[in-house]
Amino acid sequence: MKKFVMAALAGTLASVVATTQFVGPLLAQEDTRSLTVYEQLDLFGDIFERIRAQYVEEVDERDLIEAAINGMLTSLDPHSSYLPPDDAEDMRVQTRGEFGGLGIEVTQEDGFVKVVSPIDDTPAMEAGIEAGDFITHVDGESVLGLTLNEAVEMMRGPVGSEILITVVREGEEEPFDVEIVRDTIKLTAVRSRTEGETVVLRVTTFNDQTYPNLADGLAEQVEAAGGMDNVNGFVLDLRNNPGGLLTQAIRVSDAFLDAGEIVSTRGRDPADGDRYNAVPGDLAEGKPIVVLINGGSASASEIVAGALQDHRRAIVVGTKSFGKGSVQTVMPLRGEGAMRLTTARYYTPSGRSIQALGVSPDIVVEQPRRDPEAEEDEEETNIFSRTEADLRGSLDNDSLTEEEIEQIEADRAKAEAAAALREEDYQLAYAIDILKGLSALGPND
Repeated sequence: MKKFVMAALAGTLASVVATTQFVGPLLAQEDTRSLTVYEQLDLFGDIFERIRAQYVEEVDERDLIEAAINGMLTSLDPHSSYLPPDDAEDMRVQTRGEFGGLGIEVTQEDGFVKVVSPIDDTPAMEAGIEAGDFITHVDGESVLGLTLNEAVEMMRGPVGSEILITVVREGEEEPFDVEIVRDTIKLTAVRSRTEGETVVLRVTTFNDQTYPNLADGLAEQVEAAGGMDNVNGFVLDLRNNPGGLLTQAIRVSDAFLDAGEIVSTRGRDPADGDRYNAVPGDLAEGKPIVVLINGGSASASEIVAGALQDHRRAIVVGTKSFGKGSVQTVMPLRGEGAMRLTTARYYTPSGRSIQALGVSPDIVVEQPRRDPEAEEDEEETNIFSRTEADLRGSLDNDSLTEEEIEQIEADRAKAEAAAALREEDYQLAYAIDILKGLSALGPND
């Protein structure tokens, strides 16, 4: 005991000596750092006064200060920014699922506005805007050099008004103009339907309604199918889903996991990190799951895809996701404005960060671009397609009963529907085929 106490005492004394030796220099460094900060703030004040007094035109002092604040935040990363009162209110409305605009989630890259993803059933989607498009001009005016908030402000306008945006797209030789009519954007967080024996859950955003919509939609489709025994699996379609609320991403992941970590966040201070775990209960009751992602799947979408992939609960199909692995905290400010600040990175259960890397699918499947001319040629060819049954006077099939023939025709109709789906949405059809194959193999036990 005495040795232990002495060792501890010696350590304490050593630390005191060390502290005593370095207190002077450390305080001097701190004083120097503080002095530099105050000098910089004085410099800011000098510049502000010069602009207010000598700029060629009179400036609004409030706008000037807000621009300085926003400049300070946007210099950190593409996702930190200042939200004036109107923008802060717009953001609160968006998380509730209804707002006015074009229907696109955007970020900034190389000075231009980059489309993260168009939102389903919105003017932007109907106009053909795609994930990865760059918007270079709005109504003929360049967005180069503008902040993201300023560019977004240019795209806002009254519902029913027209806007002309100039788009640069990979694979297209020249920029092209797209005319869009602004509309009220009503987000349906989850759309559910059944394709054959597969339940498809299309998640378009992560807002307050996402998990409730998912749970209700899944239950309705399973009931309509006559029970879980008649379902071969689920497709969770997260393509072009730009993300949203972290809490909803956790709940959606938890919906299909019985246990284990879903996601962890780590900030500058390790003590501020959080870890979120699943609780027992799987809405899919262990049925196979395929998650669809693409370059427009970002943030909360990547949390879900990464969690289900790491736990080997789902097969991830499609193309690499967007790669937004940072967490933003919205902090209310005086005057009803807000500050959106990047405060942490998030990590999948295996400990990998997807920041700037994205989630890599287990099976890479590209979505082919449609060629209208090729489709017309195919339709013309099909006009002249005939079979033995079409020939006048052909013999009947005498080896099958009417019921057997009806069953064959029903199976053929399903196969033709699947083929039509491949033309319409190749990635989704691929995902459904995977579940068919797993169902054909039967249970592992």
